[in-house]
Amino acid sequence: MDKNKLETISNLFEGKEIRSVWDSEKEDYYFSVVDIVGALTDSKVPKR
Repeated sequence: MDKNKLETISNLFEGKEIRSVWDSEKEDYYFSVVDIVGALTDSKVPKR
């Protein structure tokens, strides 16, 4: 059984996809900072 599951959340930022991973041992979510920056700034290249 996979304890870390990659998910995409699209309802937090007006339909923009934010990748996340659930760590079942720590019972915590980790979100992609690049995806969040892209959603907040509407940048075409959020890594910059």
